[in-house]
Formats: sequence, C-alpha cells, structure tokens
Amino acid sequence: MVDAYSILVIDDNLLNLKLIEKVLTKEGYNTLLSDNGPDARRIAAQEHPDLILLDIEMPDEDGFEVIRKLKNDPATVTIPVLFLTGVSEVDVKLKGFELGAVDYIVKPFHPEEVLARVRIHLKLSIATNSLVHEQARKLRQITQAQNALLPRPEDFPNAGFSVFYRPLEEAGGDFYDILNISNQITGYFLADSSGHDIEISYTTASVKALLAQNCTPLYSPCESMKMINDVLVEILPEDKYLTACYMHLNRGTRIMTLVNAGHPPVIYMPKGKKPFFIKVPGDILGMFTDAAFGIKRFSVNEGDRFFLYSDGMVESKEKKISWVAGVQRLLSVFEGVGQINLSLLPNTLISRIFNGYPMPEDDIVLLCIEV
Repeated sequence: MVDAYSILVIDDNLLNLKLIEKVLTKEGYNTLLSDNGPDARRIAAQEHPDLILLDIEMPDEDGFEVIRKLKNDPATVTIPVLFLTGVSEVDVKLKGFELGAVDYIVKPFHPEEVLARVRIHLKLSIATNSLVHEQARKLRQITQAQNALLPRPEDFPNAGFSVFYRPLEEAGGDFYDILNISNQITGYFLADSSGHDIEISYTTASVKALLAQNCTPLYSPCESMKMINDVLVEILPEDKYLTACYMHLNRGTRIMTLVNAGHPPVIYMPKGKKPFFIKVPGDILGMFTDAAFGIKRFSVNEGDRFFLYSDGMVESKEKKISWVAGVQRLLSVFEGVGQINLSLLPNTLISRIFNGYPMPEDDIVLLCIEV
C-alpha cells in the first residue's frame, strides 16, 4: 500500500480549512491543518508535507512572511507552496512567485480547481525529486571514482606524506598525486583548477595518466611538466587551466627539485628551524604552448618538511583576500609544528588557519611532505 501524500493547509479562516480538508480527504490525501504561521512552520518542519497550501492574508504573520521563513529553513525549503489568495493584483502574485511559490489559487476556489492544481504540482515535485536523486547518485559515483584516484599515505609508506582534502562540489577540481618514480625517487604533485564544475573534475583522471606517463627517470622534472602542458593545451577547454606545483625528491642524493606552474609558494621547514617560503614564479599549465616554468634544485636533510596547498586555503572572495595577500599570514601558523607527528599535521594546521571560522567556498588541499 502506497503512503498517502500529505498536504499542509494554512488559513486563518476555519471554514476554508474545513472545506479544503474535505475536498482533499475525499481524494485520499492526508491533510494537516494550521490557522497561523508559526504553528504551520513547526508542523512543516516536523512532518515535511509533500505540498503546502498557504493563505496570503493572515493576521500577525502573513503568507509572505511564512513562505519567506519556510524557504530560509533547510528543513522546509524544498516543499512546494501554492498561495491561496483573494487578491487579483498582478504585483501581489508576482511577489509570491519571487518568494518561491510555485502557483496560486484564487478565492473563492472551486474544489475541482484545487484538486487539479494539487495533482499537477505533486507530479512536478515527484519528477523534480526523482531527477535530483538520479543526479545525486551519478555525482556520488563521480566522487567515489575521483577519491579512488587520490593516493592515501598507507598506500605509499615510503613517500612520507599526509594530506587534508576537501572538495567544494561533489567532485572537486583540485587534486594531488604521489608518484613512485623509482626506489629512491618520489614525485609530489598538487594542482588547482580554474573552475569547480563537473567538467573540470574529469581532467583529474587525464592529468593522473599524464603524470604516470611522463614523470619517469627518463625525463627531468621540468621536461615532464612541459610534456604534460603540451597535452593539456590540446585537451582542456579554452577557458580552463591549472596552477600546479611538482616536487621531485631523490632520497639517495638528498636533492629536491621544485617545478612551479603559477602556484602559491611552497613552505619549507628545515628540521629544527623556522619555516620560510620558496618562491619560484612560473606559467600556468594548459594555457600556453611555450610555457616557462619556474625551477629550483636544492639539498635537503632527513626530517625536513615541505607544505603544498591550493589557493582555497589562503584566499577569500567574501573578504576580498587574494592568495598573494593570504599567504603572508601562513608562516606564523606553521611555526612550532616541527614536533607534531606527520599524520596529525594537516588537520592541526587547517584548524589553526581557520580557527573555528567557516572554510571558504573553494576546494582545499594541504599536502605535507617529510624527507
């Protein structure tokens, strides 16, 4: 037996309430009744009806105020609302639509019109919810597939890294990768895409494949990035690009090679010393065929740490802070973390950086590396 659809009717006129209840009950609908806004909003949040019929003209909290509050409440925002109105002015109807109403019924109403409008909007709601659920299912599959591409520290026990990763959308545009180039050489790659749509998230698999093909002992780190760039110029949409940082660590020679492609500066913390920036300017990936990347080679020691991050960690559109300005406060946050266990570092640092404030509306990646 299929559960009856529930409809919440809100009207301060008890005669209208009973009339509509009788019309709907005869057709098998489950009706919930309320004669005032606050009580109706409480019922809507608790019972989550399939549809709401809402009178505009009510004392104290009128229909406009009720729907405004319903649409601002996550528990009731998706419930379709039909206005009941005795007013025929266009501006009143338009105001209702602007606030989120899907339709209106003019008083005095005919029972058959009420039923017809209830049926059509229940059908539309069912179709919309079905579409949303199907899209969510597909996005979860994309998320699972993308997460499967992201390496975990336990999968690379000799790479010496830990990571914090939080995508803005179901499938993020920013990502990282770890490459076992040889027994002694590990590659660390972090990229930040120019967009956050699903289209750009598909490039994750493409870039991961390019890294595996081109980051080998045969090529220098800079040659690897140039070959990857040449392919990305061909396959990325015209308005898309990536900023990226690639670090190539040879544990045998204790040489770290850093290649920068328009990415925020790496933070370097030599063991027992204060952190500082390694600023290496370079062109972005996927935009120019003749891109020139910044490159720096230097000696490192066991216990040294490096930190790669996406710009979502340091910039804020709401506060109008660019990553160029945002990175300036990072060094003070990273001071004093030299003794913290590598596995605990990402969450510790993220907690310090945001200090209880909401994270910005952007993908966030923080990759911590220990020699």
